[in-house]
Amino acid sequence: MSSSSPLLSVVICTHNPRADFFARTLAGLGAQSLPSAAWELLVIDNASSLPVAPTAALPGHPTARVMAETEVGLTAARLRGIAEARAGLIVFVDDDNILAPDYLARVSALAAAWPMLGVWGCGTYTPEWEVAPSPAHEEYIRYLAVHRAPRDRWSNQPFDYGATPAGAGLCVRAHVARHYANVVRTDPRRKLLGRTGRNLAGCEDFDLALTAIDLGLGTAVFTELAIIHLMPRGRVEEPYLLRLIEGHACSTVQLCALRDPNFAPPRTGLLTRIREFRLRRALAPIPLKVHDARRRGERRAWAALSASVA
Repeated sequence: MSSSSPLLSVVICTHNPRADFFARTLAGLGAQSLPSAAWELLVIDNASSLPVAPTAALPGHPTARVMAETEVGLTAARLRGIAEARAGLIVFVDDDNILAPDYLARVSALAAAWPMLGVWGCGTYTPEWEVAPSPAHEEYIRYLAVHRAPRDRWSNQPFDYGATPAGAGLCVRAHVARHYANVVRTDPRRKLLGRTGRNLAGCEDFDLALTAIDLGLGTAVFTELAIIHLMPRGRVEEPYLLRLIEGHACSTVQLCALRDPNFAPPRTGLLTRIREFRLRRALAPIPLKVHDARRRGERRAWAALSASVA
């Protein structure tokens, strides 16, 4: 990295962004305490119906760039961002995130203080609801990035979810990101992870975090990193939340199968079916819907994995 390279590359991957939310995301970046000369901004327009105009980049930021990625999917967009980033540290920001004004400054300080970490992220998400979710939907809401971690936590153990950050505000050292990108290119099945259009798949951020552990580094969540997560009306409606749960279950199975060659489909014998029948009968209506969404996701995952090796 040359002396003129920025400290951080901020990458926003966006697909058909909501204009008012996107404007607030950019305004949050414009309010950062870290001088703009220390970081670059990359906006990856992922096949939006109306292309994101170059003028949508942060006004007055000297290195802001908008680039089009025609392959639909969050993973494809992130790979493009990784390829374009010039800094030694990449920060992924969603187009509905408002970073705390000191977010980038704290990220930079954490990078220096924790050289053993390859990936880390936000521990304090504050939702801003367009419409407040129903208390009856609490079982659903935990699938959204609206939580607050009880404390800082780091780990170098795979699938230690308490120390595995979500994708919103995710920080990754560039050499970890490049290694991840190379793995995805050689194993296209990894593109099953991550959202593509209306498909609410996920776990691409977990795959990226696990890559840091593959390289002998750790992952962490820090409560000092704070984000306001803008939540539109549609995300608290039951059909969307069920699709989200189904996508999460699908991606979780796919991630485990990609990471562990011994991970196998569940048994489908008579005893298993009887247990499933009894479990479904015992569940209240909302937990039953959550349970069934998970099962649909799991079945979809095994079907996709089978098709990918056929």
